[in-house]
Amino acid sequence: MLDRKVVQLLNEQINKEFYSAYLYLDFSNYFIDQELNGFGNWYKIQAQEERDHALLFLEYLQNNGEKIDLLPIGKPDVALTDNKAVLEAGLNHERYVTSLIHAIYEAAYNVRDFRTMQFLDWFVKEQGEEEKTADGLVKKFDLYGSDPKSLYMLDSEMAARVYTAPSLTL
Repeated sequence: MLDRKVVQLLNEQINKEFYSAYLYLDFSNYFIDQELNGFGNWYKIQAQEERDHALLFLEYLQNNGEKIDLLPIGKPDVALTDNKAVLEAGLNHERYVTSLIHAIYEAAYNVRDFRTMQFLDWFVKEQGEEEKTADGLVKKFDLYGSDPKSLYMLDSEMAARVYTAPSLTL
């Protein structure tokens, strides 16, 4: 049986991950409207990953005999004003998600819940990769975004991304 605070945070994280999927679908729609279909593809795949993260948290709670409390998913609230602002919002959101994962980890650590800590280890590593990738997108856009030919090539690079399911086994 898991600690009540840890269970609450894990349940809330399901909602946060689904919100992340909604947010990235919103980003995808924004870029597709801008005719940057590669960026749209990249964020659509990002949304799929976030959905899968939510399902991993859900499955973890189920596997530990805990009741799932699905909360309403809020509408994305990020102002999509320009291409760079969207990319920066993605980086900031990944940093926020990292802070949420760390808070759950800390709660599990405080009650010596080693099983949950081990489960979260994958997410800690994943968030490091997510932040690095999001930061790289901002930096690439800074370098190439103002040149139409370079932006076209960067968009083509984003279009090449394909979906791969997470390899975490519970």
